[in-house]
Amino acid sequence: MSVPLDISAYCNDLGQRARVAAQTLATVRGAVKNRWLLIAAERLETAADAIITANARDVANAPEYGLSVAQIDRLKLTPSRLSAAASGLREVAALPDPIGRVIDGSTRPNGLEVRKVGVPLGVIFFLYESRPNVTVDAAGLAVKSGNAIVLRGGKEAFHTNAALYNVLHETLVETGLPADAVQLVNVIDRAVVGELLKRDDLIDVVIPRGGESLIRRVVSEATMPVLKHYRGNCHVYVDRAADLELAERIVVNGKCQRPGVCNATESLLVHAEIAATFLPKLGQTLSERGVEVRGCQETRRWLPSAKIATENDWGAEYLELILSVKVIHTEEEAIAHINRFGSHHTDAIVTADLATSQRFIGAVDSAAVIVNASTRFHDGSELGLGAEIGISTDKFHARGPCGLTELTTYKYVVVGSGQIRE
Repeated sequence: MSVPLDISAYCNDLGQRARVAAQTLATVRGAVKNRWLLIAAERLETAADAIITANARDVANAPEYGLSVAQIDRLKLTPSRLSAAASGLREVAALPDPIGRVIDGSTRPNGLEVRKVGVPLGVIFFLYESRPNVTVDAAGLAVKSGNAIVLRGGKEAFHTNAALYNVLHETLVETGLPADAVQLVNVIDRAVVGELLKRDDLIDVVIPRGGESLIRRVVSEATMPVLKHYRGNCHVYVDRAADLELAERIVVNGKCQRPGVCNATESLLVHAEIAATFLPKLGQTLSERGVEVRGCQETRRWLPSAKIATENDWGAEYLELILSVKVIHTEEEAIAHINRFGSHHTDAIVTADLATSQRFIGAVDSAAVIVNASTRFHDGSELGLGAEIGISTDKFHARGPCGLTELTTYKYVVVGSGQIRE
């Protein structure tokens, strides 16, 4: 008879080992961390067949977990996605080490040297669903930024995450880094999550990446800070001064290139002055690509095949080939609609009018505001961060893609020569 797992003891052990590893990592030189990143990238490519085989096992089991088409797409680890994950590690290795960097500094009139210096957050608890490639991104970013990380993937990706973790763990040991710098929760029981969320004595920050229900659970139970976004209802506003051919490319890319991700375009706003010209042609292109349009009454005037949109559609994150479309009459109306129904994730404007774009940039309250480009560019790799551990729509500590610098904080280092305060 097997002995029941002591969840409290298991979580305490994970946290304690992560805490010790974090203390060691905080003083490791950047060259050592970079060596691990490069070796791990090479080893992932060498082990590609075994990793893809493990992933095929998870994909085959996906129907029993009730995964949607979008979720299965996120679960699937193709050779190109695995190669991209390895490339991400190399890109992170090429970035400056954020630990020990002097953010600001000055010398006081009494001779004290004051420096604001980058330091790690400490121990990160990372929860994520479906996308096993983020196992690699998260581990690489955490170690390079001097943090230990506890990874808890979804049960649907159990075999893939284990295969990836084995490579990461082996190369940590091989390069002399703390073996517990990266740990994988190998227990499916959800009670482990609840227990770890209580351990603010061992964990410094939690980052959930997945569906809104997961993130809301984490926020309600966590005793430590949470970096998160709830959903990605990303808009494109096509202004009356837009290049309509360019606008069509941007909308189609944002909606169709990969619909099951948080920076996919979910909502389209079209200025009334160009609706008659723009919508019929766009509608034909979207129809050819299998996109279902849900529009307002004025949208349906130009796209009779569109379904009538409800109030819920304006705030929806579909994560599939569905697009809500609304015709608006002023830029101010577009901005108000986005700020009301959007998720403060990513919102774009297509316009040739500089003044209009500048007003949009200033007034739209989102983590990323994009001018004349696809919402799909709100991504750590695409914005030059090497990779990301997630996207935050919060306003404190970090906003937007969370890369190396977002996984650090700072402390003040004060150097004197015997000064005392009078």
